[in-house]
Amino acid sequence: MSERANASVIPFKVGDEPEEESLSRDPAEQQMQNPAERLHLAEAVRMAEAIVFASAEPVSENQLAARLPDGISIALAMTELQQIYARRGVNLVRVGDAWAFRTAGDLAFLMSRDTVQQRKLSRAALEVLAIIAYHQPMTRAEIEDIRGVETSKGTLDTLLETEWVRMRGRRKTPGRPVTYGTTDTFLDHFALEEIRDLPGMEELKGAGLLSGRMPSNFAIPVPPSDPDALTDDEDALTDIDLEELGLLTPRVTED
Repeated sequence: MSERANASVIPFKVGDEPEEESLSRDPAEQQMQNPAERLHLAEAVRMAEAIVFASAEPVSENQLAARLPDGISIALAMTELQQIYARRGVNLVRVGDAWAFRTAGDLAFLMSRDTVQQRKLSRAALEVLAIIAYHQPMTRAEIEDIRGVETSKGTLDTLLETEWVRMRGRRKTPGRPVTYGTTDTFLDHFALEEIRDLPGMEELKGAGLLSGRMPSNFAIPVPPSDPDALTDDEDALTDIDLEELGLLTPRVTED
């Protein structure tokens, strides 16, 4: 009798998969295999689309989580929505820990007539902005130490007015100077998903923004992964601090 005649046949159902492969599958992928879960996710995607579309500002993931059904993976829902809009006239983009719709990059020329002409920043303001972006958190004295010249209050005020820079906290040193950092508005304006997407040394050299004869020990610092987190040598701004800085109306106490 031939070997083929002696071979045993193991029955299986179409669609079965080894138990080990099933266990190793990503939970999000397993969720997509369930028709009921797919419908649940699709409805959540529609809801997220409506929330982001109706918002004038980028919507944070915490805001989405508070308004979407319980048990929904925000990351999975937003990735799904991002893929839907990948080839459309508007794209879903991530801004820090928030999401927003923006005109597709290759169609930006269509909006040029409607663009509001913003006042150009001075060279001093651009220098200060770059120092804060790469070195944050920074105090005014630390900025001046890097630039080698005094930084006027007007320069910092201009950056605060653009909402690209914010007051983060106070340094735990004598005088408790204010520390400055960038904002999500800064990320949004420069189309950065996170602060670490800032160009590195090679990119700056390629763009002609750095001299090819830089000192051998010159290095560009890596911005913090979480620019909102206070460092060990910073204190959070209190209401009293905000009053002193003119950012909060002083409280009126009755005698």
